[in-house]
Amino acid sequence: MACMKLGSKTDAFRRQGQAWFCTTGLPSDVTVEVGDMSFHLHKFPLLSKSGLLEKLIEEKSDDEEGCVIQLHDFPGGAKAFELVVKFCYGVKLELAASNVVYLRCAAEHLQMTEEIAEGNLIAQTETFLNQAVLRNWKDSLKALQTCDDLLPHAENLHIVRRCIESLAVKACTDPNLFGWPMMEYGIMQSPGGSVLWNGISTGARPRQCSSDWWYDDVSSLSLPIYKRLISVMESRGIRREIIAGSLTYYAKRYLPGLNRRHSLGTVALTAAPSEEEQRHLLEEIDRLLPHQKGVTSTKVLFGLLRTAMILRASPSCISNLEKRIGMQLDQATLEDLLLPNFSYSMETLYNVDCVQRILEHFLAMDQATGGASPGLVDDEQLTGSPSLTRITTVAKLIDGYLAEVAPDINLKLPKFQYLAAAVPDYARPLDDGLYRAIDIYLKAHLWLTESEREQLCRLMDCQKLSLEACTHAAQNERLPLRVVVQVLFFEQLQLRTSIAGCLLVSDNLDGSRPLRSGLAGSGEGGGWATAVRENQVLKVGMDHMRMRVSELEKECSSMKQEIEKLGRARSGWGGVPRKFGFKMKSQMCSAQEGSVSEQQKTGNRKIEKLQVRLIKHKKQVSTDM
Repeated sequence: MACMKLGSKTDAFRRQGQAWFCTTGLPSDVTVEVGDMSFHLHKFPLLSKSGLLEKLIEEKSDDEEGCVIQLHDFPGGAKAFELVVKFCYGVKLELAASNVVYLRCAAEHLQMTEEIAEGNLIAQTETFLNQAVLRNWKDSLKALQTCDDLLPHAENLHIVRRCIESLAVKACTDPNLFGWPMMEYGIMQSPGGSVLWNGISTGARPRQCSSDWWYDDVSSLSLPIYKRLISVMESRGIRREIIAGSLTYYAKRYLPGLNRRHSLGTVALTAAPSEEEQRHLLEEIDRLLPHQKGVTSTKVLFGLLRTAMILRASPSCISNLEKRIGMQLDQATLEDLLLPNFSYSMETLYNVDCVQRILEHFLAMDQATGGASPGLVDDEQLTGSPSLTRITTVAKLIDGYLAEVAPDINLKLPKFQYLAAAVPDYARPLDDGLYRAIDIYLKAHLWLTESEREQLCRLMDCQKLSLEACTHAAQNERLPLRVVVQVLFFEQLQLRTSIAGCLLVSDNLDGSRPLRSGLAGSGEGGGWATAVRENQVLKVGMDHMRMRVSELEKECSSMKQEIEKLGRARSGWGGVPRKFGFKMKSQMCSAQEGSVSEQQKTGNRKIEKLQVRLIKHKKQVSTDM
């Protein structure tokens, strides 16, 4: 750190209790009281440097009790006045960043101007501030930290503003361009950039600084001064990501709640402020954070939201954090969404209402920015659109969250339904995740009536279940009979679609031979021979596939006959799909031949179980039909 030496005399003062005495041998003729400390001094050294002391001494000269001067509200207190006295007596004194602001404010208060004496304290401290302190990052920071004890004196002298401007300029400048903050420590470099030791190149390269090199330094500032520094940096055009990073670092340093779930890295913990101070700090951080999407990490936002709930922050602060998270909900993880419920009622283990509001903010933002609509999802050009990818990611996230909160017996059915139905239907290519959440909810809430179970199962579309999910649902005793019938129907429909798809592929391969013959005229050597060999291999494979498809068709025919027998036994089984309101939606299934065969083998077992359940629910089925 920079320093400046003043005076040449040896120290001539000693302290006895709460009093300072001069050891020059001359009796003291003036006493100056600063706070609880008394200074027994001489008039002449003080008169020759301070206009204020000269005036006060003249007023007390006729006092019979002696010349006693009281300095109330002196900037820096007794410690600063001690340094001023040493300057007046010409005692050796060292100016540094840690005391220059104290001396500058004290000199201003005592009117130590050039009119009183040449080279007075005001001029000396101003020169040191401008030429040494404000040119150095560490010294500017240290001087700014001392300003907290000297407000409003330092503010009136514009010392706070000058230190902030100095720090903002250095933080906004590329540290590798001018060598901040390394160059201020005297590291020399050769023209090639290597480090020099006694003028000899060591071959080592200086360490490059990242844009967050100043985070830890400025986090030591008090909140009011830190806010002013951030505002000046923003006005100078520093990137919002850097501002958000600094605010995050500052919050982690003083909010212990943020450090319980997330690693701190190099953040140095300090003594925890009071709960009221933490609440005020959190609300100020929320106001300072940039509002742009993606600037602040989603995990950090969830940490701030969780801490705001613990500290009982203002509703506006919590709402702002929820909106920030809603803008980038697709970047969240399931762990982030599991926000504990800190309310006194403790209705549910997790704060489902908060997640619901966050989801609503996301859907509103997605729609406002031109998100995918149900009518456009069938368009092939939209398959990889960013908007559809984002909402699909959120749909998977919400389905996972529903599965996590479903075991909570205090989670009411309407709240579960509302959150599940809030996700648009087109955002779920498959309903397997939703089916899993519904199944877990049914398992944890065994007291639900049959109508409530049917109402809950209407949230999922049986046509959008995979073959594996259909297999599980067809054997699930917790599902209503109506849903099981739907699952079985659409499962058989998927099997027929798979078979038709295999035949379609076979026909296309047979018809592709003339197309491949066109390669012969392309000039590529061996093109025709290669095409012939490929077609021969494909033909052998397709012959084998036709044989297996024929076997599957026979099995399907036998299953159909058994279903028709059951239908005749129960007064019109063939009209069940129409009476149950099934949606006949063709789907091309990409299932492999092995899975199709396996589904066919288990078909008969499912029908037998269905027959048993139909007998048990004889009265209910006849009522529905």
